[in-house]
Formats: sequence, C-alpha cells, structure tokens
Amino acid sequence: MTVFSIVIQSLLILYYLFSGSAKVMGAKYWVDIFNTLRLPQWFRIVTGLVQLVGAIVLIIGYWVDGAVAWAGIWLGITMLVAFLAHIRVKDPFGKTVTPVVFLVLIIILTFINADGLSLSFL
Repeated sequence: MTVFSIVIQSLLILYYLFSGSAKVMGAKYWVDIFNTLRLPQWFRIVTGLVQLVGAIVLIIGYWVDGAVAWAGIWLGITMLVAFLAHIRVKDPFGKTVTPVVFLVLIIILTFINADGLSLSFL
C-alpha cells in the first residue's frame, strides 16, 4: 500500500464516519438534502448505515488485503446513486459536484488496491 493510497483511504474514512453518523443521527443538513432530493427519510438512515459500514471496511483495510477495494466498490455505488439523485432533481453544479469528487477519489483508491480484489476476502 502506498502513502498516497493511505492518505486517500484515511480522508475517506473521516468523511464517511462523519457523514454516515450525521445521516443516521438526523442532522438538519442531511434531512434538508434528502427532502430536496425527494427521497424518504428512512433512505437517509439506510444511506448513513451504508456509509458507516464502508468506513469500517476501509479501516479494516489497513490490515486486511482486499478490504479497501471492496469498500471502494461499496462506497462507489453509493456515490453513483447520490450523483444520479442530484441529477434527477436538476440540482445545480455546486451541489452535484460533491458526490462526483468522492466517486473519483473512491475510483482512484479502488484501482490502486485492485490487486486485492478476490472472493477470499468475502
């Protein structure tokens, strides 16, 4: 694992722990965003839990080969869905770019760690 990979991994862990926790706890910011996206509030909680699981698997990835790549796929799907949700409601570029930036970071991290992709981790 390279230093670059560890830095991206660590930043994503921080983001998804914070973001996932805020979604699950019902922070007003996320409640408002899900209302704007016309998504039910139960989906906010599910999304938060998905992000927390992804962050935990990223943490496990410090010690277990393959975990980072699988977490990248898991979180990448989440960010792709977030991007599509913003497009669906025609959100402005400023609100749509955030999931794209995180998706790009996740794709980079997944490619760096792709050699660990095997079903042996599962």
